Amino acid sequence: MSITKSFTKRTLAVLAVSGTLALSACGGDSGGSADSGSGSGSSEEQVSVTMLPKNLGNPYFDTSTQGARAAAQQVGAEFEEVGPQEATPDAQVQYINTAAQQGRDALILSANDPSAVCDALDQARSAGTAIVTFDSDTEPECRDLFINQATAEGIASAQVELIAEQIDGDGQIAILSASANATNQNTWIDLMREQIESDYPDIELVDVVYGNDDDQESFDKTAALLQSNPDLEGIVSPTTVGIAAAARYLSDSQFDGEVALTGLGTPNQMREYVEGGTVEAFALWNPEDLGALATYAATALASGEIEGAEGDSFSAGELGEFTVDADSTVLLGDPFVFDAENIGDFDF
Repeated sequence: MSITKSFTKRTLAVLAVSGTLALSACGGDSGGSADSGSGSGSSEEQVSVTMLPKNLGNPYFDTSTQGARAAAQQVGAEFEEVGPQEATPDAQVQYINTAAQQGRDALILSANDPSAVCDALDQARSAGTAIVTFDSDTEPECRDLFINQATAEGIASAQVELIAEQIDGDGQIAILSASANATNQNTWIDLMREQIESDYPDIELVDVVYGNDDDQESFDKTAALLQSNPDLEGIVSPTTVGIAAAARYLSDSQFDGEVALTGLGTPNQMREYVEGGTVEAFALWNPEDLGALATYAATALASGEIEGAEGDSFSAGELGEFTVDADSTVLLGDPFVFDAENIGDFDF
């Protein structure tokens, strides 16, 4: 299957404004390289896709980019990954501007803030760039589609059920999150609070701290949590950087085997801690599939195959057929629980 551009209004917009935007180009380092797809279309016909994760050097996003690149090759789209080293909204803006100035057909973004990048995204959309968010959404009016890894309710519930099982439904817990402005983490935390209050009255959420998706900061916040809360029974970390840093701290401390840890992580990061007994179980979706689905959706949108309206459907290769839901969202599926019994079956 090869994805080529139809002469849509997006294409017209690119032709109309690309010259103007080029005059105000601000150069951001690409931080990645462009790949050409293997489809049959000429380079002029190829849909061009830019992927902008929260930051580079994050194993979670490395895996989602791997899936995105493979999907781009599958549909014959030209693909590049760019991004900042630090997970901040300001750092993402220059890459959004550059994508618009270069007339990229689609931008796939995991937003570091739901609203701070909206002005830049509005400009990119005006230039004809289709905006597809994944992992962490913007305000809905700032993008064309959001590829949802799982429902917020499903992700929150999976983490509550895991920690409740591991502490027998009784005791103090804390949350080690990413940044205080991360849309997805904050939504999950709010839902976790609600479920704990309704279903587990003997569990007390005593603190929420933020490691800003920085390994050392998350490690230090874990140590501080345990020092300031001596009766803590468990920690929930809904971020792959945070849970790995917390597991590393626990595994080399007197709290190993005494304080439960769960949340969202990748098998390769968590394998030694699961096999070593520090972590009993954690959850996640497959970020490789998430990146692939975002790319299939972005190319379908940019080529005019879909408009992003509720009820639109498109093929995502081996992932199957997907339909656009309300609020221009596409759902990948339910979270998956990894434990000692199955972690050896995965490599990402």
